[in-house]
Formats: sequence, C-alpha cells, structure tokens
Amino acid sequence: MSESSTIVRRSLSEVNEIRRRGEDPIDPNAPEAESLGAEFWKNAKVVVPAGKTSVHLRLDSDVVEWFREHGKGHLTRMNAVLRAYVDAHRRSV
Repeated sequence: MSESSTIVRRSLSEVNEIRRRGEDPIDPNAPEAESLGAEFWKNAKVVVPAGKTSVHLRLDSDVVEWFREHGKGHLTRMNAVLRAYVDAHRRSV
C-alpha cells in the first residue's frame, strides 16, 4: 500500500498566483480562536518529550512487512505500539 504525499513545494510566486485566482484552500473568513487568557499562560508548563534511543533489534520478517505495507512511518508506528503497551502495563501495576 503506497500513499502519495500530500506535501507540495511551491515558490512564493506560485502561491501568490494561486491566491490571485481564488484557489487558496485557506478560508480568509475563518473565525479567530478565543484567547486562552493570561491565567492559562501563567500556569502553563513546557513539556519536552523524552529522548529517543537508537537500538539494533531483530524482528520477525512478517511483522516488519506488515508495518511497512502501511506506508511511510512504519518505525514510528512500531514505537507507538510499544508505547501503548508500556503505558497500559504501567497503569495496571
């Protein structure tokens, strides 16, 4: 299963031409989001995700192939499955 990319590279002049023709997918009349307010930001905390560790891992071929068949990001999805497993077991202890 191969997914085509949704990323398109355009020059500034191409973007301006698209906007001039009215083909810009962004709605200029979209409502503005409400401000979160000073109280929210007073208590906000920056959360830095934990670092990653590079490992060499031997996996069953069919498992790797299954993840690869689902397109780009197969290693990220494998990590997400492992993360969900760890989180579920941490809650149950």
